[in-house]
Amino acid sequence: METSIAQLNLALESGEVTSEALVRLYLQRIAAFDQAGPSLNAVIAVSPDAIAEAAQLDIERGEGRVRGPLHGIPVLVKDNYDTANMPTTAGTVGLATSMPPDDAFQVRKLREAGAIILGKTNMHELARGITTVSSLTGQTRNPYDPSRNPGGSSGGTGAAIGASFAAVGMGSDTCGSIRIPSAHHALVGLRGTRGLASGDGIIPLSTTQDIGGPLARTVEDLAVTLDATVGYDPADPVTELSGGNIPSTYTESLDPDSLQTARLGVVVALMGTAGAEQPVRDVVALAIEAMTGLGAVVVEIEEPDLSEMLEDVSVIVQEFSFDFDAYLSRTPDAAIRSLRQLVELGLYHDIIDQGVRRSLEVESLDTDDYRTRIAKRDDVRAAVLAVMDEHQLDALLYPTIRQTARPVGQPQPGSNCALSALSGLPAITMPGGFADDGMPVGVELLGRAFSESRLIGLAYAFEQATGHRTPPEFTPSLVTPVVPVDLDIVVTSSPADTMSGRARFRFDPATRRLEYSISAYGVRDDDVLAIDVHTSEGGATSPARGPSLRRIGRHRARATGRFVMTGREVRLLREGMLYVDVHTVTDVTGALRIDLRLPTPAPESAQ
Repeated sequence: METSIAQLNLALESGEVTSEALVRLYLQRIAAFDQAGPSLNAVIAVSPDAIAEAAQLDIERGEGRVRGPLHGIPVLVKDNYDTANMPTTAGTVGLATSMPPDDAFQVRKLREAGAIILGKTNMHELARGITTVSSLTGQTRNPYDPSRNPGGSSGGTGAAIGASFAAVGMGSDTCGSIRIPSAHHALVGLRGTRGLASGDGIIPLSTTQDIGGPLARTVEDLAVTLDATVGYDPADPVTELSGGNIPSTYTESLDPDSLQTARLGVVVALMGTAGAEQPVRDVVALAIEAMTGLGAVVVEIEEPDLSEMLEDVSVIVQEFSFDFDAYLSRTPDAAIRSLRQLVELGLYHDIIDQGVRRSLEVESLDTDDYRTRIAKRDDVRAAVLAVMDEHQLDALLYPTIRQTARPVGQPQPGSNCALSALSGLPAITMPGGFADDGMPVGVELLGRAFSESRLIGLAYAFEQATGHRTPPEFTPSLVTPVVPVDLDIVVTSSPADTMSGRARFRFDPATRRLEYSISAYGVRDDDVLAIDVHTSEGGATSPARGPSLRRIGRHRARATGRFVMTGREVRLLREGMLYVDVHTVTDVTGALRIDLRLPTPAPESAQ
């Protein structure tokens, strides 16, 4: 759990573990949490060859043949990457049995580097959404709160790597599909410069906007994986642009002092102004403050309004049916031969119905509308670069998505995906902290063409200084699992009342379940108005009094039960800001108060 590629390499080199054992350990975590426990539903298939491949790589290691830092390292890939030994479905029933003729270019590069393709991850069907629902495998859930969505469309990869189902994962990004799941899982994700990495063998959404890349728990893991997957591919001519623009290794940029010389521009129009966006904005403001403290110069960019320039530029609707059909023509084993056939047979989820039907209405790309959209990309890129030149900036800064992960079944607003996707310029998202609801927030940096090394250095400096990556409690260690704890409680009664009380609370961090048993003495059931959980956050008096969060009893002097706490309630509990009030007819303000606190850890014994 949470083990980096570098740490895994040390363990493999020392003989502490084998690659075969690593595969089995990750499979144990998948078994414990993917369909059991919180039921993340992130992994669509496990490779039937993973254990055998790991054993062969162990033999190579024993013979002194180590291919590189990914030798024997388990990796998960999004299920729109072609894999010759497993179906590639893009999450749709119509492709459930589709076996591609060979590996995608980036999958082949990973195998050549010694990585083990552990399995395939769920995705928003055909990559047409950001909440990761598919007709083939259903809804993926967020390990930080299984009632929330994981982002998308690479949400299965995000949830899987966030929950430590593999060392690193691969996703694809047409407009945020790597960066949004990374933001929702406290991960690092990179959308590279157009042409950095091949799209060959990745089921397309829009070939002129698509790019594949890694999602990782650390910047170093991302850099190592990027080294293995980028570069020229004759099957994807746009990768010619990468010539001369790829360093010998991106790990050379891992400098903890990178922010000392940085100039960053905050894109005000992308910061968010709505009330629902304030929690994310608050986290990003703290991240900016931290970067300033690390030596960065930060300026606000208000003009031009870059968000206005992004309207009517995307070509996803225009390109999808043509690109998808072209992919099917190269995949003879696919059960369907066109997007139109998929729609006519109804072999897809209703959530993408409107989008795919709009694409089917596009009869040709030889239109003024399409040409205008393509031309506008150059305008967006020129405007971004002009702003960066004017202020001598290394990167633009904004939240990856302006709202935290919404509950499953609700739309997910707030994406800032388009600036990078439509300009073709690279952007990296990194863990910026956690919002009031306990959900991760991503901070995005956008740079000049092929400035991935600089972005990696800036993200590394921020990561090393802040350490915002925190693993989800719903998928704890299987070696040292989290156990429920009895809370420390203090019971106080109103001076004007003769009440007393006894209470017991037990909190399970792995499920966020709080069990309680409360008894109030010296009062009849009918005298009890309510027993409520309150927060003292922001209280101006002592003892601070704050609003009620939930009711757990009414017209009874005793209350027993359990409930699953929200992310905000867990945060307040950890900060010692939760209490329970017993409200009575003689003391409406609260005749009995029960303060809840996590127990203080016992001090470590002196060595």
